[in-house]
Amino acid sequence: MLALAPLILAAAQAAVAPAAVDARIFAGKSEGERASFLVVMRDAADVSSAPTIADRAERRRFVYESLRAQAAAAQAPLRKRLEEAGVAYRSHWLVDMIEVEGDASLARDLSAREDVSRIVANVAMPLRLPEPLPPRASPRDAGAVADVNIVKIGAPSLWTAGFTGEGVVVGVADTGFEWTHPALAGRYRGANGDPSYAWHDAVHDAVPGNRCGSDAPEPCDDEGHGTGTAALAVGEGGIGAAPGATLIGCRNMDQGNGTPARYTECFEWLLAPTDSSGDNPRLDLGADVINNSWTCPPSEGCTDPEVLKGVVEAVRAAGVALVFAAGNDGNMAAGGPLCFTVNEAPAIYAASFSVGATSIDDTLAAFSSVGPVAADGSSRIKPDLMAPGVSLRTAAPGGAYTSAFSGTSGAAPQVAGAIALLWSAAPELQGDIDRTEQLLELGAIPLRLAASCGGLSGEDVPNPYFGWGRLDVAGTYALIATQRDDLVRLRILPPGPRPLRPRP
Repeated sequence: MLALAPLILAAAQAAVAPAAVDARIFAGKSEGERASFLVVMRDAADVSSAPTIADRAERRRFVYESLRAQAAAAQAPLRKRLEEAGVAYRSHWLVDMIEVEGDASLARDLSAREDVSRIVANVAMPLRLPEPLPPRASPRDAGAVADVNIVKIGAPSLWTAGFTGEGVVVGVADTGFEWTHPALAGRYRGANGDPSYAWHDAVHDAVPGNRCGSDAPEPCDDEGHGTGTAALAVGEGGIGAAPGATLIGCRNMDQGNGTPARYTECFEWLLAPTDSSGDNPRLDLGADVINNSWTCPPSEGCTDPEVLKGVVEAVRAAGVALVFAAGNDGNMAAGGPLCFTVNEAPAIYAASFSVGATSIDDTLAAFSSVGPVAADGSSRIKPDLMAPGVSLRTAAPGGAYTSAFSGTSGAAPQVAGAIALLWSAAPELQGDIDRTEQLLELGAIPLRLAASCGGLSGEDVPNPYFGWGRLDVAGTYALIATQRDDLVRLRILPPGPRPLRPRP
């Protein structure tokens, strides 16, 4: 918990209209009672040109250095004030903002500063999962090398061709993970006992009794969710899509409770991971793909969608693929699916690759949120893609396995793993997020529903129920291999080498 001391601001301030203070920050609190909030600065660095930088490492460095320099300069006067008054704070740079804990009077004073744009909430809220479904037998067929959901998305076809995600780093931002689990021990970068550049904990004020505590020095999963999602992305033993990829991770939830600040801190670390002391960032060791099996509702502080929107756009500009769960509010069982239920950040953003869930027979999972997006008035079609998400077999804490993992949380990591597979097979695509997503969409199995949402027909492709359809990375692999000249002509692929061939 951040400490607070009285803050005395200079009386003379430039004559500007006070920045907005979200009234929900202090709702239900007495006068003088403190709450965590984010002070968003008025200026922001422009990194929109980053995708035009051909060299992938330089693109990442440009985004990192631009955002860091902007935050250092813009926040300096406010940080000085906070330090002089003895107020603890935490600075962020993916979005130019400072995390502070204080009362309503402090928030009002800060809002009067001419360098402050707005003051938004930073409230912890539990991870929302679908109602538990009954366990079923292991979905792996007798003698099969992979579970049926992994076979369904076509991953073993790339394994047979020699591509398992090797050379690609998958970051998992979640409740942590049990790195010693048999499915993950061979994939975790820090398996040698050194968590440097392999693990970060953004939970600095865990609730009493949390078995991982605060600032866990090595991977720890206080809820179990992250172990399951990590295994679906990179797990060995037939449960993960990319069992040759490298795993790094960041805990952004305290027993399932996340905040915008925790989410942001994990994105910052996954873009530029540090050693175990938090120093010496290494951009070259950052995540290539980040899986995010969570959403941030308004009740959690995402009342201002611009905060995480800027984070997602900046990380994407750096050439990192971002996969998000679409949400579990479809409520088919109540007569749905309910339209407009892809309604929470970050799944609603144009820059987010949002994933819904299907049953193994390619029907819409009862809980899977559907579009179009109404929360920001865009009416954009979401989700973008689907993957199996009902009664999946995956890793569970204690070295165990479960056959009852359900939710768009389970669908998303399969897409993250598929991107790792595709980038190991076609390294020319690494860092090219637009082309990668487009190829996954073109290679998907189209799915339709005889219904409509927001005037958009479920018979069209894409549609607001299934997006472009169910993930088929084997179909995407074949598409590139057999239609490369046409894809180059259509500017879906760049001209260059043809790396798609089986390895000896």
